[in-house]
Amino acid sequence: MFKSEIQKIRAIFAGVIIITIIAALVDFGQIYNKYAGSALPNVKELPFRLGLDLLGGTHLLYQADVSAIPTKDRSVAVEGVRDVIERRVNVFGVSEPVVQTANSGGDYRIIVELAGIKDVNVAIKMIGETPLLEFKEENTGVKELTPEQKKEMDEYNKNAKLEADEILRKLRAGGDFDSLKKEFDESGINDSYFVRNTSDPEIFSGAEISGAGNTSTSLLESAAGWNIIKVEEKRAVKEAGDLGLDQREVRASHILVCYEGSERCTSGYTKEDARNRIDDIKNQATPDNFAELAKQNSIDASSSDGGDLGWFTREMMVKPFADAVFNLEKGKISDVVETQFGFHLIYKTDERTLYEYKIKRILINNKTKEDILGPQDPWKNTELTGKYLKRATVQFNPNDNSPEVQLEFDSEGKDLFADITKRNVKKSVAIFLDGEPISIPTVNEAITSGDAVITGRFTIKEAKLLAQRLNAGALPVPIKLINQNTVGATLGKASVDASLRAGLWGILLVALFMIVIYRLPGLLSVFALAVYGLLILAIFKLWPVTLTLAGIAGFILSIGMAVDANVLIFSRLAEELRAGKPWHIALNESFRRAWPSIRDGNATTLLTCLILIQFGTSIIKGFAVTLTIGVLINMFSALVVTKYIMKFVISEKIAERSWLFGVKSKLL
Repeated sequence: MFKSEIQKIRAIFAGVIIITIIAALVDFGQIYNKYAGSALPNVKELPFRLGLDLLGGTHLLYQADVSAIPTKDRSVAVEGVRDVIERRVNVFGVSEPVVQTANSGGDYRIIVELAGIKDVNVAIKMIGETPLLEFKEENTGVKELTPEQKKEMDEYNKNAKLEADEILRKLRAGGDFDSLKKEFDESGINDSYFVRNTSDPEIFSGAEISGAGNTSTSLLESAAGWNIIKVEEKRAVKEAGDLGLDQREVRASHILVCYEGSERCTSGYTKEDARNRIDDIKNQATPDNFAELAKQNSIDASSSDGGDLGWFTREMMVKPFADAVFNLEKGKISDVVETQFGFHLIYKTDERTLYEYKIKRILINNKTKEDILGPQDPWKNTELTGKYLKRATVQFNPNDNSPEVQLEFDSEGKDLFADITKRNVKKSVAIFLDGEPISIPTVNEAITSGDAVITGRFTIKEAKLLAQRLNAGALPVPIKLINQNTVGATLGKASVDASLRAGLWGILLVALFMIVIYRLPGLLSVFALAVYGLLILAIFKLWPVTLTLAGIAGFILSIGMAVDANVLIFSRLAEELRAGKPWHIALNESFRRAWPSIRDGNATTLLTCLILIQFGTSIIKGFAVTLTIGVLINMFSALVVTKYIMKFVISEKIAERSWLFGVKSKLL
């Protein structure tokens, strides 16, 4: 690959420099961005994740009451509770929540460490609540205003209309549009902007009536309120090169036949049956009978209108559909088009150039029913909750061996579930855990057996996690707070400062020692040590590793081990040079002879770290993880960075100066 040893040395040295620069950008991204400004590309700023003892926070210890749980299910139940607690504490924006379970002598305990949390009482309240499992059905009811609310809305809108009329009167009397906009406008948009028929049809229609260069002579009513517009420019969309959009909009009708596995499909067709069906319709379809065929065969909501989709732009449709209809001649029927929704036939009825208007607008807001009532919840509660669920288990579909989650209800839950499924055939029923939907299956038929299966594109891990979450809501696992410790923010800051000072002094003293004892190689090893530090800190950010006092201790210890590797190498180097060997041979020999000691020492350290990670507490694990990372980077630093820096910098001519190496005899 390399024509000479020199090329290899230069290439590896360049690679080390590039890696070092990248690591420095990760470590000091905030400082780089501050001075880079807009002239240079910025980098993503990644903070260090600080643990409880550095950032301050709360340590909580809970005991789970599993007395009502069968012995074989206790571990699963407690793990389910752990999962729920972890998701709950994430809401607080905790730096790095630690939630662990422990079993000691049959006592199941849950350890919660919340770094940086401010309101401990709220955290305790949230964690202590029992996981909430709910079954909900589609909410088809419409919320209505009370007479008082309607009166309030009508009065507000009446006054808004009067205010808009007064502004229009002032404009007709010669008032300045920009001045009136600055005084009265409630849109929050100060500058001119473009409107299109598809995005703002009411304003677009008003702009068409007024024409470019004119101000509207009457009020325009939109969903937001009353509008007065000033039209500055009309242009075809193709002239707006920065938009990159198709300059046309089309009108078309379609017929949709879906199949099992396509999105939002409840037809029951296999893909083959659906294809045969759409092919039959294609053979019958003409422009004259297309609307009737759509009413008879299409499963789309537009079927009642003969499949008419109205006017639309390319970006409003999924790509296969848009490509087909925009490439189709007006008045023609397409070939069969497949999308994620099924098979389509498309009849293109019209096409026109898409224009847009540049306008300024004065808006006086209206109040709507939604403003008063708020958005309508798409789901409504049923009587069925987690207390009626006996268990959830993972099973595999006998047809394709895909993982599924089976639900088993008790006798009362069986009756409730039967009622829910009877009234929701071909509709969706949502399963909520802690207020969040975790599964929204479609009911294919009424289920009276008391069992249900949640199917989906699960991996085995996802199916197990879903069953665990369901069981967390279904199994009665109350938890009790038995211990609470708070670490103050002042202590956390003091710990950080002390750790930084200790690390800085340690590095400076080590650097001084290496330079005094080993001269030039020691100086180069300081540079290698800096590369080592940048790399390991970058890994701490990218992984990310939660830094604790114990973790920082592991990092500082790894610096000592990195120096130890260099000491071994340089001692061997001095021996080889004293023996009179040429520089390049002495260097290679020193690394070869030092490698067994470095390898064995690091291997025993890594083995110890793995044992600590497997069996240690969270504090010990933090120490072991940072030390493990440090040891691995140490081997790269000693065997690659140090070696090739020395090969690149120290030539045979420099090597002749024996005093640079602390060797008395002349180098050959």
